[in-house]
Amino acid sequence: MIVTLIVAAEVSFWILLGLGLAARYLLRWRRTSTALLIGLPVVDLTLYALTVLDLRGGATASWTHALAASYAGFSIGYGPSLVRWADRHFQYRFAGGPKPLPSPKYGPERTRYEWQVAGRTVVSAAVTLSLITLLVPLSAGAAHFGTFAQWYLKLGLAAVINVIVAGCYSLWPKEAPAGVVVENGRVVTERTLADTAPARTPAERP
Repeated sequence: MIVTLIVAAEVSFWILLGLGLAARYLLRWRRTSTALLIGLPVVDLTLYALTVLDLRGGATASWTHALAASYAGFSIGYGPSLVRWADRHFQYRFAGGPKPLPSPKYGPERTRYEWQVAGRTVVSAAVTLSLITLLVPLSAGAAHFGTFAQWYLKLGLAAVINVIVAGCYSLWPKEAPAGVVVENGRVVTERTLADTAPARTPAERP
């Protein structure tokens, strides 16, 4: 049953997101759009509540219950940035908005971007693991703790790796290659060899 609920929650999430953006940019219904977008985390929290009810009803704990908890964690950690990403692309495609900028690749802007990603991952992992911990007493406690133990390792490792990557960019910022013009950490254009080569004097010309 949990797998079915997860699929239904995933489909509902994207439907609500699409309807929310369509209401905002195509129909100009901002209040309706806001209400629909607020419903996004509600979908994942409802999935978690149904997971709790499933375990309380005597269901055997499995990885699917932990996966359901991870949806709520993802929604809290990554949800706002995902909505902003979808908003920019929808506005560009259907409402004449500016073309979305790519993620910064170089300089301090890239470092800040990596720390933002690390922060979202840490928040997502912390929320997910907290929700999974709450499921343990509902699944016969320590008797089924092993069912969820691997999630502590995997999510904890993912958070640590993201923090290490961001730390590396702080210690060794990524600089743009020679000949690449960068603005706000993003590549604007690349100079050709003709642009960068020194001008020849009339005597040197054939």
